[in-house]
Amino acid sequence: MISILIPLYNYNISNLLDELNLLLNTQNRAYEIIILDDASPKKLDLKPYKNTTFLRNETNLGRLKTRRLLAQKAHYNWLLFLDADVIPKNKDFIKTYFEAIKTENEAFFGGFSYYNILPKKDYRLRYYYGKTKEQVDAETRNLNPYKVIISANFLIKKNLFLALDFDLKNGYGLDNYFGALLKEHKIKVKHLNNEVYHLGLEKSTSYLEKKEAAAKTLLDLHKTNPNITHDNDLLKRFIQLKKLKLTFLFAWIFLIFRWGLRANLTGKKPSIFLLQIYRLTFMCYKFKS
Repeated sequence: MISILIPLYNYNISNLLDELNLLLNTQNRAYEIIILDDASPKKLDLKPYKNTTFLRNETNLGRLKTRRLLAQKAHYNWLLFLDADVIPKNKDFIKTYFEAIKTENEAFFGGFSYYNILPKKDYRLRYYYGKTKEQVDAETRNLNPYKVIISANFLIKKNLFLALDFDLKNGYGLDNYFGALLKEHKIKVKHLNNEVYHLGLEKSTSYLEKKEAAAKTLLDLHKTNPNITHDNDLLKRFIQLKKLKLTFLFAWIFLIFRWGLRANLTGKKPSIFLLQIYRLTFMCYKFKS
């Protein structure tokens, strides 16, 4: 019925597996769990779990290839991808997905959530961004179903996922392209209030580097796939600036104000509005450099 697929790198997933087993034991449905460790520095010593297979890459293949390998090894027609650093929010988490596959939709996105506990100041950028941009009710997400695509918690038909495989280098921010592919292939997407808590908050300095990497990924996708339709607000604004020949001006703004912006974004009360300004001007800077 459902193959639960967990790509893993250097993270202890014992709590996630314990919770999944508790929830799965309440359902009289066929399932399997496959974990693929992408050559973590230290091997994770896990206790045995029912219907669970633990695999390991000998060399680090990256997130995209690891997910594709997981999909190829799955025995069932529905694939539930979960990131290692999540935990189901509700006790009906598994039941909701089992009920969802009875409908005509082809992919389901459960959503992201964050505990209402303010982290230490060095970790707040990721927290505030998640609360502002990712923790979105399913009713709102369904208004524009290809926009808020979070691949840390989604269910999709196996044949469709394998057909959507794309030849890109591993990078941060590829969920935007995944959403564009789903839209291009007219896959029936349904968003659910079936969230997982995101546990793996990184330091603000590290997350800002990831957001820069995501901006580079958007630029690369725009250059290599200029005709693909998408719903990413940041890329739309960049394209508008490019059409108006204003990218040089915004690149200059980045050079002048980047350190002041970084000071706010890595501080105790980062502004997500300023983060978007930082990302947009950074894209213009990289485009011109």
